[in-house]
Parts: sequence; structure tokens; C-alpha cells
Amino acid sequence: MKVKQMKPMVILTGPTAVGKTALSIELAKKINGAIISADSMQIYKHMDIGSAKIMPQEMKGISHYMIDELEPEEEFHVVRFVELAKKYLEEIYAAGKIPIIAGGTGFYIQALLYDIDFTDQESDEAYRRELETLAKEQGAERLHEMLREVDSASATAIHANNIKRVIRALEFYHLTGERISEHNERERQKTSPYNFAYFVLTDDRANLYRRIDKRVDVMVEQGLVEEVKKLRQMGCHREMVSMQGLGYKEILAYLDGELTLEEAIYIIKRETRHFAKRQLTWFKREREVLWIDKKAYNYQEEKILFDMIRILEEKEIIISKKSER
Repeated sequence: MKVKQMKPMVILTGPTAVGKTALSIELAKKINGAIISADSMQIYKHMDIGSAKIMPQEMKGISHYMIDELEPEEEFHVVRFVELAKKYLEEIYAAGKIPIIAGGTGFYIQALLYDIDFTDQESDEAYRRELETLAKEQGAERLHEMLREVDSASATAIHANNIKRVIRALEFYHLTGERISEHNERERQKTSPYNFAYFVLTDDRANLYRRIDKRVDVMVEQGLVEEVKKLRQMGCHREMVSMQGLGYKEILAYLDGELTLEEAIYIIKRETRHFAKRQLTWFKREREVLWIDKKAYNYQEEKILFDMIRILEEKEIIISKKSER
């Protein structure tokens, strides 16, 4: 398929708290773009502070999709993400705009970019329930250790607390005898149907960790505890996918008397730093990634945008103003 026949797509991702949101809006303003959020938490209503959700007044007139669409009790996973994203892509293309996929969930981005189909994968409900029971009785770490024994690559990529993904990886191995990490590696070799640029925004690690710590402090000041209290009053509990998000499960533990507030805040900061590290590891494994190091640009957004637009013109994702003359 020729580049000009392929539909354009811009991806802007990177670790949590690196500054993707602000940059994605400025980029959208310059290239007539619309933004699809690739964030596993910002899609939930009533979960604003802990997800660092962009507010309508911050969008600066740019259309955003997959923000505030689901109730906390609904499950959001890669299949649902791809399904919704494809629907919104058609809307964006029909409006003559360029889609910008912005967010830090690399697994979602990969599935959309390479059109990976997860809907036909087999399942074994009895085995899944057995693993869920094991996790409740012996803890998430025991389940994670089981995964490490059969698929160390997946165990490295998936956090022990992400019980659903750990179970899915074990279930896949149980059903097929193949490691899901090998399956995913094969899927990653697919050719994308899009003419895309895959930007990964990054920063000096010490500076990124300072930003993470500050962001958590600001969340607490803005009322993270009160937000989680309201969610609990609405019937939300820690078994829900939404409530397993960073920040939410730790505050629930505080409200249940399992942690002090200081301990909960410390754990949120620590786990968010670990999460950022895992995100960077994921992006390093991806193909055709364009790294944008903020420090190398002396943190000057205009210079970053200039280079991004130059690359988009070279890839014919956008038409340069010069060639229009």
C-alpha cells in the first residue's frame, strides 16, 4: 500500500507525568488534529483527580475522545479500546482532521496501530476462576511467581498487581502451550495499515521522578481522598478494574485502615515511578519509535513542535505549507 493511500495517524506517548497532554494540544492546534486518549483511566467518569484527567477548559477547543465515557463499574480493556478508537478514527477522518493518539498505555497503542485482533482468543472460564481464587487466598505475588516460572518476559512486563493481565497470560499458556510474550512479539511484527509517526516524549529520569512526586502531592491537595470517598459511597470497590488504578487502590487501603495517609502517598509515588520505568521499557521494544528528549531541547516546546512537524511533513502525514504554494 502506498503511503499516500494510507490514512495518517500521529502517536504521542511517553511515561506518566512527562507532559504529553499539553504537547498533544499544541500539536493538534498546529496540524488540525483531534485527540484520542490512550489512557486506561481517563475514560472513567467521576475519576478526575487520580487519573490526572484533562478538563474541558484545558482542551483549548481541540476535540478529545475517550474521556469521561464509561462508569467506574464498567470494564475497559484492549478490545474495547480498539473498538471505540476505530469508530472515532472514522469520525476524525470524515471531518478532515488528523488523529493524535495521546496517552501512556503502550499495549492499547500497539493493538490499534498494528490492527491486532484480540477478540477470537480462546478462554477457559474454570481455569480462570481457579486462578482468581488462588490470588485471593495466596495473594497476587504467588500468581505472579507462577507466571515467572512459565513466561519470565511477561512477568517482567506485567506488574504483579495487574491480576487480570497475569491471569490472561497464564490462561493463554494453559490453553496453547505458548508464552503470550512470544505471541505478542509475533503480533508486533505486523505491518501497520496507517501512515504514522510514533513519538515518545521522554525526560531526564531524576526530573521525571520529581514531576511524579509533585503530581501526587497536587492530587492530594486537590482532594484525591475525597474523590475516592465519593466513589466508595457510589458503591465502587477494589475488585473493579477502575479502582485498581494507581492512586485509587492505595487511598482505598487508607480508608479501610490498612495504611496511614502518609504510607498511602509514599506507595503511590513509588509505584508511579515504577510504572513510568515499565512504560519506558515497553516503548524501547517498539519499532519505528521517534524519541523526543525534552532535556535535549532545553525544555523549549516550540523547538520540539518544530521538529515534530518537520518529521510529519517528511513522512507526508501532513502537507507542508511550501508544497501547497
